[in-house]
Order: sequence, then structure tokens, then C-alpha cells
Amino acid sequence: MSLLDLLFGSKPKTASVAKERLQLIIARERSDNGPSADYLPALQKDLVAVISKYVKVNPDDIKVSLEKQDNYEVLEVNIVLPDAARAV
Repeated sequence: MSLLDLLFGSKPKTASVAKERLQLIIARERSDNGPSADYLPALQKDLVAVISKYVKVNPDDIKVSLEKQDNYEVLEVNIVLPDAARAV
């Protein structure tokens, strides 16, 4: 490191600048395309398996959705429980 680098600071490395730009581009593309729901069917299947351990529930009564609200992605899970499970 030279004396000039100490006084004026060094320029950021090209690789780190490129990485930062790529991250910004990816983040922007994700936000422009809306919420990605690729994993929702697998998540719904896992939820049915876990909930079925404790409550007898119809798999069609579990709905999973992903919505974009303002700057946030909201994961919503709706489960219709049978009457016997509601009493517990």
C-alpha cells in the first residue's frame, strides 16, 4: 500500500463492484417479476404432512399463497380445520 493510497483511499476492486452491480440487477428483476411461487406446491405438501400428524384435515382445505404488498412479500396460509379440531 502506498502513501497515496493511505491519504486518498484506494479504489474498490473491479470484482467487488461487478458483484454489487449484479446483486442490484438480480434484486430489481425479482421485484419487477412479482413474487416467485416456485416453492409453494412443495411447501403446501409439507404443511399438509405436518398438520395431518396432529389434526385430521383435508389436503384441499390448506391454501398457501404469496402476495406482494408494498415492498414486502406476504406468505398467507389458510387452513380450514374440522369442527372437532376447533373445539380443542
